[in-house]
Amino acid sequence: MKLVEVTTSAHQKEFIEMAVRLYKNEKNWIRPLDKDIEGLFHPETNKLFRNGAKCKRWLLENDKGETIGRVAAFINPKMKEKQPTGGLGFFECIDSQEAAFLLFDTAKAWLESEGMEAMDGPINFGERDKWWGLLVDGFSEPNYNMPWNFKYYQKFFEDYGFKLYFKQFTYMRPVQNLGFDEKMIKRANQIMANPDYTFRYIKGKELQEKAPEYFMTVYNKAWARHMGKSIALKEAQLMFGKMKPIIDPRLIYFAFYKGEPVGFFIQIPEINQIFKHVNGKMDLIGKLKFLWYKTFSPPNKMLGLVFGVVPDHQGKGVESAMIITYDKMSGKSSFPYKTIEMNWIGDFNPKMMRVCEQLLAEIYKTHHTYRYLFDREKPFERHRIFD
Repeated sequence: MKLVEVTTSAHQKEFIEMAVRLYKNEKNWIRPLDKDIEGLFHPETNKLFRNGAKCKRWLLENDKGETIGRVAAFINPKMKEKQPTGGLGFFECIDSQEAAFLLFDTAKAWLESEGMEAMDGPINFGERDKWWGLLVDGFSEPNYNMPWNFKYYQKFFEDYGFKLYFKQFTYMRPVQNLGFDEKMIKRANQIMANPDYTFRYIKGKELQEKAPEYFMTVYNKAWARHMGKSIALKEAQLMFGKMKPIIDPRLIYFAFYKGEPVGFFIQIPEINQIFKHVNGKMDLIGKLKFLWYKTFSPPNKMLGLVFGVVPDHQGKGVESAMIITYDKMSGKSSFPYKTIEMNWIGDFNPKMMRVCEQLLAEIYKTHHTYRYLFDREKPFERHRIFD
């Protein structure tokens, strides 16, 4: 076997195409958009490089020169951990422990040479909401930007010595003909009886002009202390701008207290139901296919992106009221979406797990994020639990 560092455009193409060949007989695998993967590894399209991030990629060839594996290793200066921790991701491999361990060893050696003391994997070279974790249960079609992998990968990671750092759950529930937990309904009724609270969609001009500001306000109060990062208005505007081609205003919902935003949930149509037809390419043909399927065969599944309530209004029933008032609309027969999936509920976030359970949603998929400490005598700690 021979390792080849990805340094040329031909290598970059092979990094994409080897996965396509590997999964060619897997009916549930959906080819990611090529640009969504390749764009992560270039300073022009990944701003982490401007903040000192580093990355290397390798292909693994057999004795015939055929690619049998790939891996990327990276250092993200925004990752704040007890010890310097790098990342391993975009791992793909034939069913060979020897090949898999060689790829792991290569990533580990480079990260050690850069001063890292641990590596997490498989993770993304960027934000946690994309390409993060190893699928271990629920091998149906992946949602957009969620990883799908062979079942045998789990044994590779665990036999190598990776330890479970946290689990990520995807919850699913039908949109119609399913009720709610009685305690949830009671809390919601108390809040809905308070005229200081209002709940509504954000649509029209307000969606582009004011929704980013509402989102930033709630996010920075509800999530920044956990995620270690606040967002600026410009970032929020950019996020909404990128979502514009796929936004359905019926899926954007906010809670207000005395006119000030205190909660939201943001959903999008699950667009992998469309992207699976474009074969990874958003060229002219791909765009035409996208428009055709979006118009004539639109997604019937919603994807929950993010949900939050500011701390001062948590635990009062605002979450429940938001969901139940929203359900009154989505329960109508004219509503086109049949199910909702809520990605990326970490097992370290019991509050969000309880919300999903009160929705009578069930765990539909499970991903694992692993950690490997280079000092094998150092005690291992799982991800801290959010309070």
